[in-house]
Amino acid sequence: MLIIEYPKCSTCRKAVKWLREKQQDFEDRNIAEQNPTVEELQRWQKMSGLPLKKFFNTSGKIYKELGLKEKLPGMTVKEQLELLASDGMLVKRPLLILEDSVLVGFCEEQWAEKVK
Repeated sequence: MLIIEYPKCSTCRKAVKWLREKQQDFEDRNIAEQNPTVEELQRWQKMSGLPLKKFFNTSGKIYKELGLKEKLPGMTVKEQLELLASDGMLVKRPLLILEDSVLVGFCEEQWAEKVK
């Protein structure tokens, strides 16, 4: 199990705390230090079953500064993936990467269903 998170994010800290309370073994990756690659994002998006749009941190400063709410609909999937891979702060977090699925954002009920 891999959690992709940003240590300064309160939701990410809550998710890491939740995993520790559940005594789960996991690998931790700081998204600010190690951006996801285009290949990882493609694979994770497919595993999640979610539209790529759900991988964007829509409440983030960079998302707003770049005006992505207006720009994303006109971008190709390739362009969106490359943009996400260019800056980890554009990616919604935390991401929980499991063997057969990916969870985007922390929803305790959803995580409890997938994490045994």
